[in-house]
Amino acid sequence: MRKILLVEDDLSLGETLQERLKKEYDVEWGRSLQEAWTLFSSRKDFDLVILDVGLPDGNGFELANKIKEASNVLFIFLTAQADAESRLRGFELGAVEYIPKPFHLKELLIRVHHVLEAHVPVREIELRDCFINFTDMSVRQKTGAIEYPPVTDMKILQLLIDKAPRVLSRDEIMNEIWGVDKNPSHRTIDNIIVRLRHLLGTHGEQYIRSVRGVGYQWSEHPEES
Repeated sequence: MRKILLVEDDLSLGETLQERLKKEYDVEWGRSLQEAWTLFSSRKDFDLVILDVGLPDGNGFELANKIKEASNVLFIFLTAQADAESRLRGFELGAVEYIPKPFHLKELLIRVHHVLEAHVPVREIELRDCFINFTDMSVRQKTGAIEYPPVTDMKILQLLIDKAPRVLSRDEIMNEIWGVDKNPSHRTIDNIIVRLRHLLGTHGEQYIRSVRGVGYQWSEHPEES
């Protein structure tokens, strides 16, 4: 699910936007520059930031500049500051849209959808022996060989990485991947973990740790395991 950071200090508008956007996206809501920056810094995996300009402890231009320095995430300004100078400043900062208030909710949702559909990020992680690409679901060994594991295997790997450092039980993995109505056995999960460890190279067992009596955990730094 695509992730959106909403930055809006108007409580009524913020609640409305969060409620509607959550029907399609994973949404975090920051009500000030500092709160939004804290949310962004803690995750850094947002696909889009929708931000107001007038905030109680600063302005959205400052926040956009900080975000731009830390990430290449997309952002949309949603603000009452609709004068030409403000719009130009927003686009100079790299905004993909600058939407003046008041606005039509359906128009905003359409624009958000189009922006995200037009910008599909390549998500690739480099490990010691390979590159994991969650865009085309491939594993490229540093020897040059490319493998395309079963999609379910890659979804479990992505789940472990996204939830790290949490330890995930086999039941939690099954519910997240297959849903509560169609679960495989614990042995199926164990067999997939074995395949994934093999794919990840000589440090596979250190990247995907077994936690006795609980389940599995992703460790980003195998040398510390």
